[in-house]
Amino acid sequence: MKEMIKKRVMLPVIAVVFLVVGSGFKNDYFEIAKQIEIFTTLFKELNMNYVDETNPADLMDTAIKNMLDELDPYTKFLNEQDVEAYKINNAGEYSGIGALVRSYQDKLLIIEPYQGYAADKAGLKAGDELIKIGDINITDFKDDAAELLKGANNTRVEVTFKRQGKTQTTTITREAIEIDAVPFYGMANEKTGYIVLSKFNAKATDQTKSALLALKGQGMEQLILDLRGNPGGLLSEAIKITNLFVPKGETIVTTKSKVKKFNREYRTKNNPVDAEIPLVVLVDGSSASASEIVSGSLQDLDRAVIIGARSFGKGLVQRPLRLTYGTQLKVTISRYYTASGRCIQALDYWNRDQEGNAVRNTEFQDFKTRNGRKVQDGGGVMPDIEIPELQSNALTKALSVNNVIFDFATDYYYQNSLDAVADFDFQNTDFEAFKNHVQESNFNFETTTEKALREAIADEDTALFGDGMAQNYQELMDKIKLEKINAIDRYKREIQKSLVDEIIKRYFYRDGLYRYYLQNDGAISEAVSVLESPNRYSAILN
Repeated sequence: MKEMIKKRVMLPVIAVVFLVVGSGFKNDYFEIAKQIEIFTTLFKELNMNYVDETNPADLMDTAIKNMLDELDPYTKFLNEQDVEAYKINNAGEYSGIGALVRSYQDKLLIIEPYQGYAADKAGLKAGDELIKIGDINITDFKDDAAELLKGANNTRVEVTFKRQGKTQTTTITREAIEIDAVPFYGMANEKTGYIVLSKFNAKATDQTKSALLALKGQGMEQLILDLRGNPGGLLSEAIKITNLFVPKGETIVTTKSKVKKFNREYRTKNNPVDAEIPLVVLVDGSSASASEIVSGSLQDLDRAVIIGARSFGKGLVQRPLRLTYGTQLKVTISRYYTASGRCIQALDYWNRDQEGNAVRNTEFQDFKTRNGRKVQDGGGVMPDIEIPELQSNALTKALSVNNVIFDFATDYYYQNSLDAVADFDFQNTDFEAFKNHVQESNFNFETTTEKALREAIADEDTALFGDGMAQNYQELMDKIKLEKINAIDRYKREIQKSLVDEIIKRYFYRDGLYRYYLQNDGAISEAVSVLESPNRYSAILN
């Protein structure tokens, strides 16, 4: 009898649960259907009745991108061209001119020609402004003009460009381009190996393993793995590369999502190449995503000493989902957690400030490495040893983003001859020349303080304070402007490193830059110092 009563009570409760869950799902489905119907009707009426001709494809592309902008910067709509570029980036192979090109409103700028490839063989240099490709003027081309440089192997394209104020023409023969995940490896000294891992494409593990074995064949007894500037890539490659240094069966990363099938625990599946070799990993503010999985988990497992600067802080995982007509949605599906259980996501895109910007995490939780060392979440991977010149700051970022450092390096290249990497010496007079370059350029860097003052003085209430307040405001702004110039001296180490990196590449490409690093880089010198002292190395990890 009691069992009967229990069953009668339980059945209605279960029914209510299913009713609530089901109605919740139906409400979501109804709301989605409702909004789609509203948008479809609006889109149809707009295109039929707007006073001028509209471009439905452009309108829809803008609508989709604006919608996704409300989420995070990694959730993106990929049209057919974007899908192809995404595949190329992951595969590490494509057909083109072999150069890093940046698109602007009315020009294309050669940022870096790859050594020995088509653009380099045609004589193009970093800083060249492409103004015409074939018969098409860049200023007349509304879409991404970089697409005009792509094409099948052995096809030719004529380009017109400006260099130091002079217009020139050259012909480029397109060819197959291979994007190496490991662009350089070598010996820092007779027993210290050095491997640069620049991206996590499909070649990353094979190339890293090959470099590791080659260096061991040269007598390597300890290793520096350089992940500085590595923006990430394939999650699977991050697991496999970590597996080169840790035993089979170790948990490297866990992903958590609202969708159950995306909740996964990733363990190492293979025997390592070397689970004992003393290891240092270099990171900086541009080391992100897969780079942070590798460096963060090696830190959590006390398998490597991390040296450099706090990493970027991207703890989100994306997956491409197929849509219609060859398009895709690259969508953030989960957060990832390193071996200790921490998520290193630095920006909160779901709680924004009044201006709509993502809020940076400031409250961190403590976690423990395998040996009991304290590590924290929420702000990238914090290195065990910090290198001052690798620290990021708003001024150095602004100088880079606005091409001030890039343009100075271009001028330096055409004004100075240099025969060998070993001959390069950046003098104080060169830095003073850079400061003059900044003052003479159109560089405009508005600090947070300046922005707040500008907005405050624009308020109608300031009219009550009279002309004296406006004069004091202007004097304060002038002082801030002067202090910004003085800040160049305060951040000399950080700025000079960026300048040197850019200048070296102009003469000797990336290969020359890495060879320069082996003799002159502060992070590598510190890494060698740690590895040469077993007691210090052990003390850091314990």
